[in-house]
Amino acid sequence: MPERPALVDLQRSSFDGASILLVDDFEPWRSNVRSFLERETPWTVFEACDGLEAVQMTVEFSPDIVVLDINMPGLNGIEVAKRIQKHSLDSRIIFLSQDADEHVIAAALKTGALAYVLKSETVRGLIPAIRTALWAKP
Repeated sequence: MPERPALVDLQRSSFDGASILLVDDFEPWRSNVRSFLERETPWTVFEACDGLEAVQMTVEFSPDIVVLDINMPGLNGIEVAKRIQKHSLDSRIIFLSQDADEHVIAAALKTGALAYVLKSETVRGLIPAIRTALWAKP
């Protein structure tokens, strides 16, 4: 069994060069989260405004991490996650949503997503969730 890194190791590791696809239909929110990630990390962040664009971009670019909202027009985040898992096994999924319903969270994690972060916890929870998912990447 491989040795697991200590939390300090995860926090110190920058994972330089990681690519993050941020998917949310609300442009001001998406822009703020992108600015936050670019300010706080060395990662490359790009955006998709809906589920179909997210699936297309994931298949085309194979980002390390896809950060998905749940409630989007057209394809919701859970359906997007299922399609991404079907087409791109290398991209890891994290949900970033305001929906705190336990059934929604369970359905989201059942897709194979590695984390579910509430939007109200973005500043404290998103970067650690992404770092953990990057570490878990094969």
